[in-house]
Amino acid sequence: MRTSNKKKTTTLSQEEIDQFVVSQANDDSAWEAPIPVKRSIPATISIPGELAARAAFFAKVHHEPGMAQWIERIVRERVELAESAFTEAKKQLPS
Repeated sequence: MRTSNKKKTTTLSQEEIDQFVVSQANDDSAWEAPIPVKRSIPATISIPGELAARAAFFAKVHHEPGMAQWIERIVRERVELAESAFTEAKKQLPS
């Protein structure tokens, strides 16, 4: 970050930048308007009880804090693999 006077330009240290930001933290006029962000709505899915029990077991085996987190990780990995395969298949198709 640089501050400039009409005659002089100074390079600020990281500590000086931190102090500057902290000094303006509660000054609303020093900040840009907030950017609204929409929170995604989580989806709910049902799985059979036997599959849930098996998933809970493997969540523990993989040291996940809970079955939902493990399932989310597995689904995310699978979707990324499918997207990659789909992208590669599209490249192979004649135009």
